[in-house]
Amino acid sequence: RAAAQVATTASTIPLLEQQAAQAMHRLGILIAQPPMALQQELAAVGPIPKPPAQVAVGLPSELLLRRPDVARSERQLASQTAAIGVATRDLFPRFFITGAASLQSVRASDFLDWQSRALSIGPSVSWPIFEGGRIRANIALQTATQQELLAAYEAVVLQAFQDVEDALVAFSHEQATRAQLEEAVRANQRAAELARNLYRQGLTDFLTVLVAEQSVFTSQDTLAQTERDVALELVALYKAVGGGWEAAETAREVADSGS
Repeated sequence: RAAAQVATTASTIPLLEQQAAQAMHRLGILIAQPPMALQQELAAVGPIPKPPAQVAVGLPSELLLRRPDVARSERQLASQTAAIGVATRDLFPRFFITGAASLQSVRASDFLDWQSRALSIGPSVSWPIFEGGRIRANIALQTATQQELLAAYEAVVLQAFQDVEDALVAFSHEQATRAQLEEAVRANQRAAELARNLYRQGLTDFLTVLVAEQSVFTSQDTLAQTERDVALELVALYKAVGGGWEAAETAREVADSGS
């Protein structure tokens, strides 16, 4: 029975090694490098990086402008709003200052004489008064397009806020799960130590020890997966707000804005 348990546990190692190698290959491609570029750097076994225990929940809305989708929608709306002003400007007359030079003399001999030259400067007006219908139709079209982009912008912003809230909830719950699993690992370790002591005293069989140690292994494996999930949820939160912020810095900005 003990040998079977050991063999079963050992059989999971090749698959895990395969998944780790494939993940390193994907990371290499992600940074535009050959698949094996990060093998030496990531080959060493190390603990999963631990995220901070908490992040600033009161995120300023300006952080969402770092998201490419929000920034793109905002710029499209701003550009279309400016287009309404350009279309409206066509309703009003435009004034120009024009100048012209001419010759007053009719004799060829006087063409080079400065006194025969004449210079006239005066205003001119351009007013498409008979195109008012076309201009107003263009203004209406630009305004309708602007309203459409405004609705799209509001939808993008609302989706961004939902992404942030979802990521915060997932991150918080994964942390709670990790705390419970850490306690489960400690409890299983105490049970395994007790089983070993009883076995050394001849009060139990080795199978009891094996089952207790298997419980330790299972809980440790589940904890490792949860620690991975906590890190992934924090990455999802960074992605939701566009990245590039620190919890302490953001908390300070929120406090400053509220004072």
